[in-house]
Order: sequence, then structure tokens, then C-alpha cells
Amino acid sequence: MPLPDLSHVAGPAEVLLPCAELAPTLAFFVGALGFRVETIFPAEDPSVASLSGYGLRLRLAPGQGDPGLIRLACDISGEHAGQRLTAPNGTLIELIDADPPFDLPDLAPEFILTRQSEAPNMGAGRAGMLYRDLIPGRLGGRFIASHIAIPDGGPVSDWVHFHKIRFQMIFCRKGWVRVVYEDQGEPFLLEAGDCVLQPPRIRHRVLESSPGLEVVEIGCPALHETLADHPMTLPTGRTLPDRDYGGQLFLRHIASACPWTPLGDTGFERRDTGMAQATRGIADARVIRPAGQDEIVFAPHTGELMFAFVLEGAATLQRGGDHGVKACDSFVIPAGEGWGLTKASADLQLLQVVLPADSAPVG
Repeated sequence: MPLPDLSHVAGPAEVLLPCAELAPTLAFFVGALGFRVETIFPAEDPSVASLSGYGLRLRLAPGQGDPGLIRLACDISGEHAGQRLTAPNGTLIELIDADPPFDLPDLAPEFILTRQSEAPNMGAGRAGMLYRDLIPGRLGGRFIASHIAIPDGGPVSDWVHFHKIRFQMIFCRKGWVRVVYEDQGEPFLLEAGDCVLQPPRIRHRVLESSPGLEVVEIGCPALHETLADHPMTLPTGRTLPDRDYGGQLFLRHIASACPWTPLGDTGFERRDTGMAQATRGIADARVIRPAGQDEIVFAPHTGELMFAFVLEGAATLQRGGDHGVKACDSFVIPAGEGWGLTKASADLQLLQVVLPADSAPVG
């Protein structure tokens, strides 16, 4: 049966909860939980009531059915978080922290090499984007890295949202994407070679992209919430470059405005992104390429993460043997292990992301 035209329906939706005895249940929801009565009838012997609170609309009425479970977001913590109450009509009430912190799992280091040629087809993710997992084991749940594509381009069905994260960056490998960020001016294009730091809880939205867009996203922790902020409109009309977001600054790195500089005396050069300053030392990111040499040796790092993604070209990764890598391949090197590159093609460009910022030697 086709649905009726719902475009002009007025009034809030209600969740129906069976209730044989209204008086004690009403006293519980109104007196103990703070709901308020919107409708109640009949006046002489009430048996039906509609209540509102916590963004919910409930209808208590005689009948059969599952009494349900309601999760109430409250300003609670400690021993009360997760506590369950039972209403007189049998409905379970679970009290949850309205703004719980993210969980940072213990690091489980491992060597990871992912090749695009060996990967399954990209999976559909949020807002029609295609995702390829670059750290399948998540290093114990501490990190996630994704190769994200929008093949067809055009407007993106995104909404204003934010993330509960410790660290998150987006690097544009190919094409362009138009984005907008809270208190960071008008929408702008993130083009190939550019990157942004998305500091904790900054509101943002993806607006449109070129056909064939590809970006690399790195985040910590691996499992983190994406929360919509429907009331906010972007842009906000403000540009606040020094605004603090959870201890970090927003960063927009424009590759064309950043010079290449020598990477020590290695025969390679680097393009720094400014990530270390923006994250206040939590992470750093740079792109390296050959500048007269086709091999480089890196001393062991001492941090949580050394992630690398081949943006262009090819090389042989030296880590416990020879591993050929080319564009869109990636690898993670555990702390305490030296590694290097040989037979680097002249067009090689390698994105390196490290946590913390001072944990990786120059080369």
C-alpha cells in the first residue's frame, strides 16, 4: 500500500508505551524523571497521558506490547552512568552520560602493508562516499586510516556534523572537494596536495567534489562518534584562526603555498604541513620526495604511529625484506623498527603521519 502524503502532517510523533495503571506510572515519569504532561484524559478517571521531556514525546495508554527501553541522556558520570530504573508500567530507563568522553584503547603495534591491487572493492560509507580500510587491525582500536573516494563528483549529501576524536586529518590526493568549517570563513576548495586538521568537535560539512575525488583520512581513536548539529548553519560569518577546539587549532595546509625543503642530508626533500603546531605536538604530517637520491634510511621511531601512504610513484620498502609499493599503497611501521626506501621513482611522493610529533627522526 502506498504511503499517504505526509508533507503537511503537523504535531510531534509519539512513542506508545502500554500502561495498565496510569497514576503510579505518571508519578514516576513526571515526579522522578522530570517529564511534563501535555495531554491527559478522561478528566474524571485518567487512563491516557502524553508526556514530553529529553526531546521525547511519550504516550501512556492501556494496551498490550513491549514496555520498551528509554535511554535518557543526563549530566551524570561515575557510578550512576548506565544505571537502569524500571517504571511501574515495566518500561526500562537507562541513564547515560549526555556527553561521554571517547575511549582511547591501548595500542597494539604491528607492521601493516596494504596494497590497492589486493584490496576488496571499496565499501559504501556515510554520505555516499566509498571507503577502503588502510589499517584493518586498527592497532588495537587506537587508529583508523581510510582511502576515501567519490567517483562521480557533484553535490555531497552531507550535513553539519562533528566528531569526538583525539586527532583527525584529511589529505586530498586527487581532485578537489569543497568544504566549510565552523568559524573558519567561507567554504573553500581542498585540492590535490592540500590537507586539513579537523580538531576535536569542530563543526563542518562537505558540500561538493570533483569527479574522481580521493582523500586519505587518519583518525584516533578508530571508533569515534559522528554527531549531527542540525541547528547550526555554516558558514557562521566569522573567521577565528586562533580559536581553540579541544586544545587544537584548525589547520588548512595549501600545498602550492608551501616550499619544499631539504630532509637533512638524505638526498630527499620534504613539505611540512604545520600539523605539529596546530595539534600542539600531538601529531605531525609531511610529504617527502627524492631530490637527487633514490634511497633513504629511517632510524626507528619512538611513538604510537608511523603511517605512510604512497601518493604518487613507486619504491621498494625495506622492512624485513623487500616490499614493492606504488601509488595508493600504505604501510605502518611499529616503534623500535628501522626501515627505508630503495629504488624510489623520480615522481615518488610519500605522505608520512606520526604521533606524537617529535617521535620520528628526520631520516
